[in-house]
Amino acid sequence: MSELRVKKRDVGATALLGRNGHPQIATPTGGTLSVVTAASEPGFNPLDLLYSSLAACLALSARIAASRMGVLNRFEAVEAKVTGEKSEGEPARILRFEMRLTISGDFDEATKQAIAHEAERICTVSNTLRSGADFHLSIA
Repeated sequence: MSELRVKKRDVGATALLGRNGHPQIATPTGGTLSVVTAASEPGFNPLDLLYSSLAACLALSARIAASRMGVLNRFEAVEAKVTGEKSEGEPARILRFEMRLTISGDFDEATKQAIAHEAERICTVSNTLRSGADFHLSIA
């Protein structure tokens, strides 16, 4: 019997911000991103990145769900749109996430619903946001 080997990905992010300019984000795998701060500035701000993480995770999880359900051959695409409602007062936080999955393929409504709900169940990001993960801050 062969052993299944799963390669672990280095994860995390480092943000570097000087006296002026924008935060620069780097991942252990070499990904980089400049974060914007002005409301009208094109690009990703920190909340966009939060919404993007959830949207990407839901989209990937929908494809995984279709595969697990044995209907990947009928799966064409999925669009995951995520927005939210931010608190007006302190502490600043997202009060509610609005998630909309548009699943394309040869599916009836019940199958689309099943894929969407399974995607939300599979998604690490939605599971983490829902669970209230512990935070540990250290100072270097």
